[in-house]
Amino acid sequence: MKQHRLAAAVALVGLVLAGCDSQTSEVELKTPAQKASYGIGLNMGKSLAQQGIDDLDQKAISAGIADALGKKEQQLKDEELVEAFTFLQQRAEQRMLALNEESAKAGKKFLEENAKKEGVITTASGLQYEVLKKADGAQPKATDVVTVHYEGKLTDGSVFDSSVERGSPIDLPVNGVIPGWVEGLQLMHVGEKYKLYIPSALAYGEQSPTPAIPANSVLVFELELLAIKDPAAQQ
Repeated sequence: MKQHRLAAAVALVGLVLAGCDSQTSEVELKTPAQKASYGIGLNMGKSLAQQGIDDLDQKAISAGIADALGKKEQQLKDEELVEAFTFLQQRAEQRMLALNEESAKAGKKFLEENAKKEGVITTASGLQYEVLKKADGAQPKATDVVTVHYEGKLTDGSVFDSSVERGSPIDLPVNGVIPGWVEGLQLMHVGEKYKLYIPSALAYGEQSPTPAIPANSVLVFELELLAIKDPAAQQ
């Protein structure tokens, strides 16, 4: 199945590349069709790069597309193609595994150093937090719905999500978010602002929901608890 997905991705990139020379900067991007074609190629190229496949031969892709559209005899046997796709997929998986391991090691080192900082508290689960703003409001339970403002960053400071940037807080069920948030929210009082340092095991682990968050990433959130929703008012 992976080979079929890889083959389909390569073929779609080939459709965009076919008929274009290596001087891609000279391609016209004026009409809606041209812009859409570029967007398809861009998205598929990013997808292949994320899989660790970044050294495809554009001329060979174009030749394959041309042979298929021209109903010419294919230059490679099916067995050779399967072998090639298997090789690319295995190499991509090896590269991804190495990146995941590197990310896990970097995250562990970050948390070890961060735990030594003044004001940072580490819980039994490994969650780390510091209180940025104190308050004495109520504390939510796991079954509550809360209103929060937040900004999520990687350990290098890059922002991957922010209700602050959007200018709109969100409502969410305490027990419906990642484990690091479930624990962190129940430590907070309404009106407080925490900085959470969430180990990958309490976040997304190896199953990242978005390319903006590499697998095994430690996530850093500035989280402000604005309110606990009234169940009666919700009904």
